[in-house]
Amino acid sequence: MNTKAIFAVLFIVLCNAACRNDDVIIPSEKEPVAPPDTTVTTPDEPQLTGFYLLNEGNMGTNKASLDFMNFKTGVYHRNIYDEANPSAPKGLGDVGNDLQIYGSKLYAVINLSNKVEVMDKHTAHRLGQIDIPNCRYIAFHEGYAYVTSYAGPVTFDPDLMQIGYVAKVDTATFEVIEQCLVGYQPDELAIVGNKLYVANSGGYMIGNYENTVSVINIETFTEIKRIEVAINLHRLEADAHGVLWVSSRGDNMEIPSRLCWIDTDADVCGGMLDIGVADMAINGDSLYMYSAGYSYITNEWEVNYAIVDVAKKEVVTRNFITDGFEKNIVMPSGIMVNPQNKNIYLTDAINNVHPGKMYCFDSEGKMMWEVPQTGQIPAHFVLLYE
Repeated sequence: MNTKAIFAVLFIVLCNAACRNDDVIIPSEKEPVAPPDTTVTTPDEPQLTGFYLLNEGNMGTNKASLDFMNFKTGVYHRNIYDEANPSAPKGLGDVGNDLQIYGSKLYAVINLSNKVEVMDKHTAHRLGQIDIPNCRYIAFHEGYAYVTSYAGPVTFDPDLMQIGYVAKVDTATFEVIEQCLVGYQPDELAIVGNKLYVANSGGYMIGNYENTVSVINIETFTEIKRIEVAINLHRLEADAHGVLWVSSRGDNMEIPSRLCWIDTDADVCGGMLDIGVADMAINGDSLYMYSAGYSYITNEWEVNYAIVDVAKKEVVTRNFITDGFEKNIVMPSGIMVNPQNKNIYLTDAINNVHPGKMYCFDSEGKMMWEVPQTGQIPAHFVLLYE
């Protein structure tokens, strides 16, 4: 999930209260929610056909689900994995944590089901799975997938925790062929040149979080350095200037969430910006992000919808929503930017129990259309090209 310290107790309560009817498949929506996308592309530019949205599902309820937005028809299809794979006994699984496309395949990291589900990227038909315990995020390079793993079970008992690792997976066979140890509870990872960067969170180690990014030589698949950054690291985004942007969750007490950056030539932390980050998406020199952090000191939520100029390393705005629509968003849970028309997509988990919503804003920050019902905790986007 996106947070640990904040929602640990809440998840336990919600898990006991929620249930899943495995015999029910929710049919896809049949009515358009948006006008067809008429974005004009050059002959050399691939045509976007839509996007997938992975709904996490509340922990312990086995309600991860997959939706698809068809740009050509304007129709939003819910729960397409169950429709495409009716014989799957437990649906997509428990807690969807990442979603990516590589080649002809769609990969969904299903955290507590200890697997990466592999599907055809056009049909969502199941092709197989990669077995990795407590898996978190995935990245790809030259025919291999790299997946972070917490290794051990969900626990806040330090005696039961295991050091995390990155699994190297052959995308042709779905077999794990190597492992590289990193820090405790490693989260998102990014590849820059011949180096693989891993955000070590120590997210289960409340009060004693990790504070480093592991650097792995991707050719030898060995850890060559750890860069001290900030505590409880989570997200990674690489820009076009050789800079890696890293989010720190903080501790929800005295240390707030912050956005940091790493010089990937020298592999050192270059500094941080005074802004909280829960998730982020980069487009050109603009880093779009939202924060949704709770402070046990002030007993208040800090929510921002910000843009950072990565070339200048400056906050451009702390609210890219320009029409006041942010007052309608209860709990932001995912973000993506369309690289062709600069539309901004935001999801709203609402209360983590009921279905969420999704909103599309134009490049000027004005809300254009919405999906009134997604799956539970909509969070992870990936664009689909022809």
